[in-house]
Amino acid sequence: MPIAARIRQPVQVNAIALKAYARIVDAWALSLKEAAALADMSESTWKRARKPDFTGELTKDQLLRLSAVIGIYKSLELYFSEPLARGWFSRPNTGPLFGGLRPVDTAIEGGLPQILAIRTYLDALRGGA
Repeated sequence: MPIAARIRQPVQVNAIALKAYARIVDAWALSLKEAAALADMSESTWKRARKPDFTGELTKDQLLRLSAVIGIYKSLELYFSEPLARGWFSRPNTGPLFGGLRPVDTAIEGGLPQILAIRTYLDALRGGA
């Protein structure tokens, strides 16, 4: 029995990722500068990308960043109560990856490797590893 798979076009994938990311940015109350830097975009590009009619292309790096941030958000929502989950990314953290800095600042400074490390860290916490 053949299974039909729905293949999403890159424009659809971009739109879905950007919509989810915009919601996370709002939930975390990130500034325009923070949101743009975390996604590896200029502030002007992020302003355009937030709009539903955005037709620009995202790089593979940008898509991976957005995907990892969505994973971070999901882990926080599963692991913590809402107030802590919403504020965790923007609060100073003494955990081993952060050195007293805010996770958002380390993610921006460290780029994709740090974003992925944060996601792995939270997944390990959630999984008990």
